Amino acid sequence: MKTASHPLPVSSEIPQRHGDIVARLQQAEIFREYQQAFQTATGLPLVLRAAGSFQPPLRGSRQINPFCALLAATSRACAACLELQQRAEDQAIAGSKTLQCFAGLSESLVPIRIGEHVVAYLQTGQVFLTPPTRKRFRAAIEQLVKWNVAVDVAQLEEAYFKTRVLTKAHYRAALLLVSSFAQHLALISNELMISQSAAEPPTVTRARAYIAEHLGEPLSLTQVARAVNMSSFYFCKVFRAGTGVRFTDYLARARVERTKQLLLKPHVRVSEAAFEAGFQSLSQFNRVFRRIAGESPSTHREHLHGTDSLPRSPLAFAA
Repeated sequence: MKTASHPLPVSSEIPQRHGDIVARLQQAEIFREYQQAFQTATGLPLVLRAAGSFQPPLRGSRQINPFCALLAATSRACAACLELQQRAEDQAIAGSKTLQCFAGLSESLVPIRIGEHVVAYLQTGQVFLTPPTRKRFRAAIEQLVKWNVAVDVAQLEEAYFKTRVLTKAHYRAALLLVSSFAQHLALISNELMISQSAAEPPTVTRARAYIAEHLGEPLSLTQVARAVNMSSFYFCKVFRAGTGVRFTDYLARARVERTKQLLLKPHVRVSEAAFEAGFQSLSQFNRVFRRIAGESPSTHREHLHGTDSLPRSPLAFAA
């Protein structure tokens, strides 16, 4: 899958700070209240996700389209949704972008910026902007057959024709609401970035930079503390106060994110990515990756590239 051109490399300290801020926004009361109000008023799902995060579209919303939920259970269809999401990111740098998936449903991304960097997106959609037709459904089924995806056609058909249909004017109005809120979140993000930069001790800043530079090597708290001229005991306290997490948790998350970036390349093996990111054993890597990412490394790779080690029978379709 093609990677977006706008995010900075994972080895930079800036994306790590951006990720911290997005995580805080996701948990903020202002976002949760707006999300609930928007979904209640419009009936549309709404999620906030970090730029470059390869999670299934609208994951975390309680209003995911049942048709999309059925497809998300299959690796190849899920990969197609992720590819659409990536294309939308590539095209949503200047402003909101709406794209149609292979089945004709529309999804939209609205960017949130810190300075010149897009750090997150508000995402909504999974609706039709024109009524669904039998012809369009047959075309979607034919595409699934080409992908060798096995699903229950009758169940999929029922969900497809129950998908909500909005007029383009109605959908544009909903996106205006999302865009307005995105601007508000951008202001909050910039304030958080400034306050974080001002509050973080220079020692923590240097430590984060050192970790990013040496992530692929064996790293210990003692080694990093020595690199910033502090005792291990004092550094441990200062680092946790400055980042909000323990040194070991920070290091694990940084290595998981590095692994995810490496796995964007289709021909990189999971084991190769794990060792290059600094994990010392595959058992440790699998355990840490599942805890932080919420899925196994192999499942994450399947979602990225649509590869599946299990054989699947072709989907049956009666004309």
